Amino acid sequence: MEKQLKPKHEMMKKNQHKRLGGMGLSLEAFANAKSKDNQYNPAIIKKQRELYRNAKHVSKYKKFVKKEGEKYNTPRNISISEEELKPQVFQRSEQDEGELRSSKEKRRKKKVSQSLMQEYEKKRQEEEKARAEREAIAKAKREDRERVEAQRKALKEKMLKKTRSGQPVMKYRLEHLLQGIQNSSN
Repeated sequence: MEKQLKPKHEMMKKNQHKRLGGMGLSLEAFANAKSKDNQYNPAIIKKQRELYRNAKHVSKYKKFVKKEGEKYNTPRNISISEEELKPQVFQRSEQDEGELRSSKEKRRKKKVSQSLMQEYEKKRQEEEKARAEREAIAKAKREDRERVEAQRKALKEKMLKKTRSGQPVMKYRLEHLLQGIQNSSN
């Protein structure tokens, strides 16, 4: 089969039709053409993560409810004779002993948790006391540093004073030298 060649004027019309928009996109398609859904959007990702987390919790809850339902969903219309009840009253079953052990373990765990809480409280109080001491030491150092800084600033101000003619005022410099001599002799 041979390809049929279209006339030149027909091809030009087709190209012109494409360039001018022709019957290409509808208005709605044109409006949505630029907006892409594959862009990174943290809000959508956060919503999806929350949705999955909620679904997981719901499924866990349903499993739990189903398990509890099986545990307590024993038929109630079973008749038990007195002979069947007697051995159960006088003898402990393994299940009862297991329940007793578990209750003892629960009490023991409760005592352990209470002692752990007491230890935690003691430790927290000690840490609080140590922190208060550190803060008091830091505050004293800060005040001392500020006092020394103020003295140094006052001394510098006196030493840099000048007379009207621009000469240094010797009175403050001599006082400073005299204090230094007196401190070294003591």
